[in-house]
Amino acid sequence: MERRSGPVEAMVLDPNFWRGKSVFLTGHTGFKGGWLTLWLHAMGARVSGYSLAPPTQPALFETGRVQEATRASTLADIRDLGSLRDALLRSEAEIVFHLAAQPLVRASYAAPVDTYAVNVMGTVHLLEAMRDLPSLRAAVMITTDKCYENREWPWGYRENEAMGGHDPYASSKGCAELVVAAYRRSFYAGGTAGIASARAGNVIGGGDWASDRLVPDLIRAFACGQAVTLRNPDAVRPWQHVLEPLAGYLLLAERLTGSGSAEMDDRGDGGYAGGWNFGPSERDARTVIDVVSAAAAQWGQGAAWNIDTSAENRQVHEARLLKLDSTLARERLGWKPRLDLPQALAWTLGWYRAHHAGEDMHAYSMAQIERYQELSA
Repeated sequence: MERRSGPVEAMVLDPNFWRGKSVFLTGHTGFKGGWLTLWLHAMGARVSGYSLAPPTQPALFETGRVQEATRASTLADIRDLGSLRDALLRSEAEIVFHLAAQPLVRASYAAPVDTYAVNVMGTVHLLEAMRDLPSLRAAVMITTDKCYENREWPWGYRENEAMGGHDPYASSKGCAELVVAAYRRSFYAGGTAGIASARAGNVIGGGDWASDRLVPDLIRAFACGQAVTLRNPDAVRPWQHVLEPLAGYLLLAERLTGSGSAEMDDRGDGGYAGGWNFGPSERDARTVIDVVSAAAAQWGQGAAWNIDTSAENRQVHEARLLKLDSTLARERLGWKPRLDLPQALAWTLGWYRAHHAGEDMHAYSMAQIERYQELSA
């Protein structure tokens, strides 16, 4: 899958490309899906969303008024193939983004069957439904950096590394990558649609209230003046603001749609269909304690933490070292991170402070998207 070539000019998103485009997005009630819906709407796309009800309370879907950014919002299960196919066909989508998932490592230990059903069979269902969609031109299937067989290497994983996963969540995402590759080769090779997968790092940003995620846990604790409990303070992760990988997904969809279908495969011929990493710079692969210390310094009074040394915590495996190599995206798409970790934390904490102050979070979120686009110009 070696597709590297000489570097290209830094690319920016083309709002004219998205204006009037019909887009189908699974997981629009979630954190990343909500931000992507708002961004697409800001560029004039006609977004149809398909997802379960918001997974948390509060949720970005409500505080950011995400539903107002959709032309259709279907609350249904991606494991329901009939409902999914009906919603997809109604959308007449040209571009599909797949973000619906069971996204939590520790939850996958408690519910492994559901995790595989959603992350693997949900992906199968969408790919199968897409075969009946004559308007389809491109699809970006979102997985995770944890899809790789993690050998705790000190360097970043590249797109041609082996899929794997120790826990049910990581394993399910590795399986989803294999499913995407198999469908691409079996049903979309040489066709009219380009199918790619995308893998991001540990994403942070405003509007995430999930449990067992570092930044939401920090916000909940800091806001109440309580000490947050850290499970794995020395674990290294690739931290990035949510808008960074979303910019990569959008760029990738533009390139998939603009390419000739004859080039859309993963055989190394210069096409764009295949796996892509969208991770932060090397310096932003940092330990949990680094992130917590930086966030606490920015938050100020009330920020404190302690370390979980319980036997129960030690029984659950979590990788200690994980990095992504995004050279391919830089060289082939012109994509690169625009926010370093201190900036990403500042944007994130600013969002939550605005929410606590009762500001209009739809307007605040749209302003952050506009500000990010200006950085990318």
